Amino acid sequence: MFIKDLQARQTNVDVEGEVVEMSDVREFNKFGKAGKVANAVVKDTTGKVKLSLWNEQIEKIKVGDKVKVTKGYVGEFQGELQLTTGKFGTLEVISADSNQTVPVKKEEPKKEEVVNSTDLVEEDDDETGDAKEEFL
Repeated sequence: MFIKDLQARQTNVDVEGEVVEMSDVREFNKFGKAGKVANAVVKDTTGKVKLSLWNEQIEKIKVGDKVKVTKGYVGEFQGELQLTTGKFGTLEVISADSNQTVPVKKEEPKKEEVVNSTDLVEEDDDETGDAKEEFL
């Protein structure tokens, strides 16, 4: 099935596409259980759709991966279609992007260590200290 053919409240949906965006992971607590959710945007030759990722699914998917949703469900939130595996569906990575750069967390020098200025990475994220990554 193509993304252009998806309709709200559709069940048993089989869709393949490439992950072109990933949102930040959000954590939540529901009925005393902690969980994580993130959204990805998946595209095929006919269009794009938002894919909801839950808990362990988030770690499986990266931008550039080709994924397949089998027996998925199409919901609608604020007028926008959202694809999810629902209760009965599955999500698999068909092919991983081999050009994907993996961010490497640099270790902060200990206060008692002497560090040469040539050992420091100048381009880092202000908040986390993680090395910035570029996607081609």
